[in-house]
Amino acid sequence: MSDVDDALIAQVRAADPEAIARFTETRRRQLLAYVENQLGAALKAKIEPDDIVQETSLRAVKNGHLFSAGERDPFGVLCHLAQECIVDAHRRLIEAQKRAAGREVPIHGGGSDNSSVGGGLINLLVASITTASRIYSRDQKEMRMWDALDTLGDTEKEALKLRYVDGLPTKEIAEKLKKTDGAIRVLLSRSIDKLQKMLGE
Repeated sequence: MSDVDDALIAQVRAADPEAIARFTETRRRQLLAYVENQLGAALKAKIEPDDIVQETSLRAVKNGHLFSAGERDPFGVLCHLAQECIVDAHRRLIEAQKRAAGREVPIHGGGSDNSSVGGGLINLLVASITTASRIYSRDQKEMRMWDALDTLGDTEKEALKLRYVDGLPTKEIAEKLKKTDGAIRVLLSRSIDKLQKMLGE
């Protein structure tokens, strides 16, 4: 890292708004790549990664104190803010639209849908899965959800992500995970029930 970079990082950690704006611009390409990798298919159809990056830049300038807390990597803070923007966009563009249109996809074999487990649990699940690192979280409920998710297997966690973050129907999830549609429905139902019990919902 050059002396110029060192000086800029020092200013960023001093919460200088102009320095934060310059730093964000110098890392724009890496941040865009990060956002493109994190956006689910459903959200990509509704918002451009560039829009998320722009919103992240504005949020970074407004929250300079995050860069001065401890020895956080400044780019890691940008990624954390980008994740917040992604979660907000998901709630605004995906979840709100689903509620308005009543398009929740059933996950139980008997015809009951995900409303039976409560929107709050699903919202918390989405927020937890899409948050960059638990280190940055001050939300105790989200921390509990992370702990609960840690008790699930990789297949269960991947299925939950594909269903509730990427918005895929169970049939597509089954194809991706090489299982039957019925098996995925049972897996999702059991995973949600387990999380629900662990969180005391």
